[in-house]
Amino acid sequence: MQPVQWFFKAILAGMMISIGGVVLLETTAQCGQEFKWVGAILFSVGLYAVVLYGLNLYTGKVGYILENDRTYLLEVVITIIGNFVGCMIVGYAFPIDSAVAMCQTKLGLDILPALMKGVMCGLLMYIAVDTYRTKNTPLAVFIAVPVFIMAGFEHSIADMFYFFSAGMMWSPESLTFIGVILVGNLIGCCLLPAYKLYIDPIGKKADQ
Repeated sequence: MQPVQWFFKAILAGMMISIGGVVLLETTAQCGQEFKWVGAILFSVGLYAVVLYGLNLYTGKVGYILENDRTYLLEVVITIIGNFVGCMIVGYAFPIDSAVAMCQTKLGLDILPALMKGVMCGLLMYIAVDTYRTKNTPLAVFIAVPVFIMAGFEHSIADMFYFFSAGMMWSPESLTFIGVILVGNLIGCCLLPAYKLYIDPIGKKADQ
């Protein structure tokens, strides 16, 4: 039953992030780019729901692969698929015109800049999720999410929603873009865990 539970928790997580995507797109569409910061803050409700209810979000789980076994890696793979399905459900239910221009801009990025945008987002997502897990406070969630959005960093699961919301924009190019961001998020989410495990293990033990 575990894989089935992982899958449904991942679908719900994808839907939660997609809700954040809806409010970001609608805020900027109705109020203008100068109010993008409002949508960026409200987007945080998606990640907050994920950590509050223990849902399976790729960027919330992939940072812990270094300290888990192969079973956990399977959970991460199932999580990606479930997140994709959750984004598809919400994206096709809420087609938003401004998503088209956003996705066209994303597809104009070269691979290295796109990868680095994914890395920076992954780093912030790990900080947000790990702070909630270890300190039991959502403060980092409501800081890290607006930061990554206003900085223009790329979140792979949010991007899945944007492409579904943009309608028929799925293509080899868009799939390649999502793949690059998935890798970037993975690298970013693993930077601090790698530091704690391999570079500063003494500091890690002291924290515990």
